[in-house]
Amino acid sequence: MRLPTEVEPAAVRAAAATDAASPAGSRWLDRLSREEINELLTLEDWRSWLSVAVNWGLVFAAMALVATWPNLLTIVAALFVIGARQLGMSILMHEASHRSLLADKRLNDWVGNWLAAYPVLADLAPYRPYHLKHHAKNWTAEDPDLLLATPFPVTRASLRRKIVRDLSGQTGYKRLLATLRRDLSMSAGKGGGQGLSATPALRGALATNLALLALLTASGHPALYLLWIGAWLTTYSLAMRIRAIAEHSMTSDPADPFQNARTTLAAWWERLLLAPNRVNYHLEHHLLMTVPHYRLPRMHALLRERGLLDSANVVRGYAAVLRLASSAPGPG
Repeated sequence: MRLPTEVEPAAVRAAAATDAASPAGSRWLDRLSREEINELLTLEDWRSWLSVAVNWGLVFAAMALVATWPNLLTIVAALFVIGARQLGMSILMHEASHRSLLADKRLNDWVGNWLAAYPVLADLAPYRPYHLKHHAKNWTAEDPDLLLATPFPVTRASLRRKIVRDLSGQTGYKRLLATLRRDLSMSAGKGGGQGLSATPALRGALATNLALLALLTASGHPALYLLWIGAWLTTYSLAMRIRAIAEHSMTSDPADPFQNARTTLAAWWERLLLAPNRVNYHLEHHLLMTVPHYRLPRMHALLRERGLLDSANVVRGYAAVLRLASSAPGPG
């Protein structure tokens, strides 16, 4: 049962369009009641605040682990946990871009930037139109994320090289240069010359990172900030790559909304290290993009219950995704 057009949220109207265009003719929205759709779209601010707190809490817990038992094993573990939480902050920025993080729009954007995007050198303002275009133009020539999906599958040797570049910091260094180019704009000086002008995103990144460094210094452990920078340059890159591969690569039918995005059923340790904030439910997110992250498991369960996921693009575990991503013939 569909919501009446005059009160129907934009996300539901978009879902109805993809529903009608589905080659499978599943009419999946008709399998959900008005009450179920309303439930899925209902925001509960406390749950988003909890996600923000858990993300930062895990960052500080990983740092505390190293401070208490400083050795190679705890440092490596902390780098992977922090890198995953940096991805988690990007996911919360993504949630804010859909205005499904917090009910108040201004607070939604403030939290999306200052507690999520800026600390990882991202910016909600340019990300929102970019990402909404991805939803509107998914798997078309105008999809800004198309180049993230189309190179796969590759050979195992190629995937290994990509992972080495991520964990050695090469990918992170390139991302840092691209971020600086984005956030440093040229402005005319008083004498007609050119000078560097920092964007709000760069000022926000500097302010939040200096605040983090100040907090760690006040706790007596300023060197722990190196874990934050080290993770951003290495494990964060790897987590982002695996996320991008899992979401849209190697799809069988780009025109079918149940095939052109993928949900990866993740174990608890994968949610900790690779799939924070329910980012693994990507098929559901594309079907109804303003469902808040904490309701995506419920949406998955409803679709499963109605038989809509029987032949959908759903896999179990990221190892299966990486095997598929490295399945191209070739050495290695």
